[in-house]
Amino acid sequence: MLKKLLHYAISFALIFGCLYLGNTIQSLLGVSIPGSIFGMLILFAALASNIVPVKWVQPGAHTFIRYMILLFVPVSVGLMNHFDTLLDNALPILASAIGGTFIVMVCLAVFLDRFLKGSGK
Repeated sequence: MLKKLLHYAISFALIFGCLYLGNTIQSLLGVSIPGSIFGMLILFAALASNIVPVKWVQPGAHTFIRYMILLFVPVSVGLMNHFDTLLDNALPILASAIGGTFIVMVCLAVFLDRFLKGSGK
């Protein structure tokens, strides 16, 4: 029981440590990229380079994934509190979502066309 608790503590400490490092990097650089993105990149680099074994992070990651729906509740409540702002900006939001999707699809089509022609298929 104590060993399992220690695994969870190490796992959460690693995840939150990477998040803290990412937030620190973001505040030092002063960029608009969220610190959580930097933290995920740090965690990914540590896992990919095998500095941190996957089994050290796995218990906490499974717990976060299992209860992920609860993490969206505050965002949903915030959207409902600012629903009028959301409606006022519905057209730009919709245009950017559709435009972004279209740009990704076109870029992917061009890339795949060149990639498949280059491989002789």
